Amino acid sequence: MVVVGDDVVAAAELVWENEGGRLAAAVSAPPSPLRPASVRIGRIYDAVSPRDGIRVLVDRLWPRGITRARADIDQWCREVAPSTPLRRWYRHDPERFSEFGRRYRLELATGEQAAALQHVAELAQSRTLTLLTASKDPAISEAVILAELLEQRRPSS
Repeated sequence: MVVVGDDVVAAAELVWENEGGRLAAAVSAPPSPLRPASVRIGRIYDAVSPRDGIRVLVDRLWPRGITRARADIDQWCREVAPSTPLRRWYRHDPERFSEFGRRYRLELATGEQAAALQHVAELAQSRTLTLLTASKDPAISEAVILAELLEQRRPSS
């Protein structure tokens, strides 16, 4: 399940997570390695949510106007981001999104980006993963393509 923003609201009581000092899993459904994790997409500028799980920034460039402390990320995986030429060609033009997705998938199939994608996939195996971007419209960002690829790699349960 891919969640963009806070479209899914957890209604259960939250408990303290052992790592990172964030609120995480619901009392009625404790985390389990068999429980499917979700991939969420969010903006780096949005407030941290208890449902974020592991927060990974997937932009190549550090976002403007935000400190590393305020970003509250677990990792910055810039290697998984689109190449600079592809990013400059795309310019977040909605009309170019499908072609951008095709080209980006090709980039993610080889080299450093393939290894970075594998690393992100490993993070998403057992816990919720939130892919963060500075894009004004995350629905047409590289995070959407990454989330789709991660969901395809997830074993069906």
